[in-house]
Amino acid sequence: MTHTSTSPDYERARTRAQKKRKWRSDLMAYAIINAFLIGVWAITGLGYFWPGWVLGVWGLFMILSAWDLYFRHDVTAEEIERELHKHA
Repeated sequence: MTHTSTSPDYERARTRAQKKRKWRSDLMAYAIINAFLIGVWAITGLGYFWPGWVLGVWGLFMILSAWDLYFRHDVTAEEIERELHKHA
């Protein structure tokens, strides 16, 4: 079956590909900016590791968005049927 540029499957795949591209860009920004912050920390005397707060919080959001993007899936017809039969 060929998917045209107007089919719902094509649009879902296109949106997913765009989200994956954005996530990879966000990961690159995460690495570059945090490397810069660690460099600033190192230059200013290696005291309390304050970049850890940025690394941790931003990293948590990156993990959550990766989970949503790579492991979450659309609800299937089989799952809907199973739920309907459970509560019938």
